[in-house]
Amino acid sequence: MSAVDEIRELVRKNRKRLYQELRESKELMLLLTKSTHTKLTEEEKEKIKEQLLDILKGIPAFAIFMLPGGVLLLPLLIKLIPGIMPSSFRNEEEE
Repeated sequence: MSAVDEIRELVRKNRKRLYQELRESKELMLLLTKSTHTKLTEEEKEKIKEQLLDILKGIPAFAIFMLPGGVLLLPLLIKLIPGIMPSSFRNEEEE
């Protein structure tokens, strides 16, 4: 199986989680835009904090995935450091 096929399979398996993460990122952008005009509530500030942390957690996971052999290394790292993945991917819900 080629790298493209592996990526395609991972996207297929995690489609719902990817969609959830994109939806949360869209909400983050709306809240950041709102913050330029009005004061945010504590709940909104907490949502922004959670989403920014999720984005920052995704960067190392993506970098590891892009390394040669990263497709094999990332699952091992997820087992060792479960907090490395964004919250959408930590849900126990399986398709």
